[in-house]
Amino acid sequence: MSNLTLNAVESLTGEIAVPGDKSVTHRAVIFSAMADGPCTITGYCGGEDCFRTIHAMRALGIQIQIAETVLRVEGRGLRGFSEPDQVIDCGNSGTTMRLLIGLLSGQEFFSILTGDHSLRGRPMGRITNPLRAMSAEIAGRRGGELAPLSISGRRLKATSYNSPIASAQVKSAVLIAGLFAEGETTFHEPAQSRDHTERLLRHFGAKLHCESETNTSVYSSRLHPRELVVPGDFSSAAFFIVAGLLVSNSRIILRNVGVNNTRIGLLNILRQMGGWIETSNLRDESGESIGDLHVHSSPLEGVDVDPTDMLRAIDEFPILCIAAAFANGRTQIRGMQELRVKESDRIATMAEALRGIGSTVEELPDGLVIHGHPTLHGTTCKSYGDHRVAMALAIAGLRTKGMM
Repeated sequence: MSNLTLNAVESLTGEIAVPGDKSVTHRAVIFSAMADGPCTITGYCGGEDCFRTIHAMRALGIQIQIAETVLRVEGRGLRGFSEPDQVIDCGNSGTTMRLLIGLLSGQEFFSILTGDHSLRGRPMGRITNPLRAMSAEIAGRRGGELAPLSISGRRLKATSYNSPIASAQVKSAVLIAGLFAEGETTFHEPAQSRDHTERLLRHFGAKLHCESETNTSVYSSRLHPRELVVPGDFSSAAFFIVAGLLVSNSRIILRNVGVNNTRIGLLNILRQMGGWIETSNLRDESGESIGDLHVHSSPLEGVDVDPTDMLRAIDEFPILCIAAAFANGRTQIRGMQELRVKESDRIATMAEALRGIGSTVEELPDGLVIHGHPTLHGTTCKSYGDHRVAMALAIAGLRTKGMM
């Protein structure tokens, strides 16, 4: 579908079950393939990005049975992978490529990773540099900064790496590579990034130690077969949360959503803005926190967003911009320069879209200042092929005057 037209609605009511968490699904598939025996993954994300990871595992010799809600993965252990007979295409999935670099660096065979035009332009040096410090042999465009990347797998050396950025993908690649290295591999980051990898590694029985929220160590260790339940994707739920807050007379319940503390920065921000959001039925599944979210329509007020919350809401930037556009007053979002190199330049893309619906926006190198107004108008917006931008604009269309 190339065009979508939306009209404002009077209210939203009901219960929603969002798809399985994409970040958890990627990792669950990879760790299940590394386990010493069969694993099952229930409630997986069926999006194209996750299927890129599934197809990559199959290209590496892993048998995966796909049913509507369950994946059955025949794990072959840390060194049971086979050399692929063709280039592995990661499509648009940065998570697939970056985690696979860590895995393939420790395999004693040759492989090549590529992706679509967008992914081939996204930075990979932040992954390849720490892995090269572990003796990984990786080549690619601009000295390994850009894909396609060729990886000549080999025995790795443990390292202690101080990352200049807080990044779950960098951390995950290093920790995965650390499973193949002799001794202790330690990853330090300036602030805590998402911890899905650490939680899943513990669930699979890996030797993992977290000295603090920003200091994690892993040792060479086998992974045990496990059954996993994937929580509902918070990033998917975010669009419905904001819709429920913005559309008058709305009451929405989102069931079985992942509420991992390193993922729910958006909840903290929206509550600070005056959003009515409550959590119930909290529990743990496969090491992840899950709960039901109850959302009532609420008038929102602009805020200066805490950078710590924003680090835990980086994927929710587009939909947060929509919430800010309809809030009363000024919202400032900073420290998001990473968004310049996502599926689109999300800062520039959202600035353009918000101006299109009548919002006053100041574009900064690392974020936006948005002067909200409760009444904005419909327009024609471009998503530039970015799915999160498209969904955010669709939610805006439920509130604007006129078609969008």
